[in-house]
Amino acid sequence: AFLLGDAIREGADAFVTGEMHYHDYFDHEQEIQICVIGHYQSEQYTKEIFKSIIEERCEGVKCHMSSVNTNPIHYL
Repeated sequence: AFLLGDAIREGADAFVTGEMHYHDYFDHEQEIQICVIGHYQSEQYTKEIFKSIIEERCEGVKCHMSSVNTNPIHYL
């Protein structure tokens, strides 16, 4: 969320983040479409990307994906 100001200055149509403070959202909601999708939820789409980057750039390093896939936060 710390890059929200940069996105607005650059003229972005939307800003996607995993977390944002309540007041930061309402301070800028008229300037840009803000999508707060949750920290855990946003990471579900990047695990394979990071695995590929690490294995490509770190010679000899092999990554293994965990079979455990749980959100540590439970919403009421």
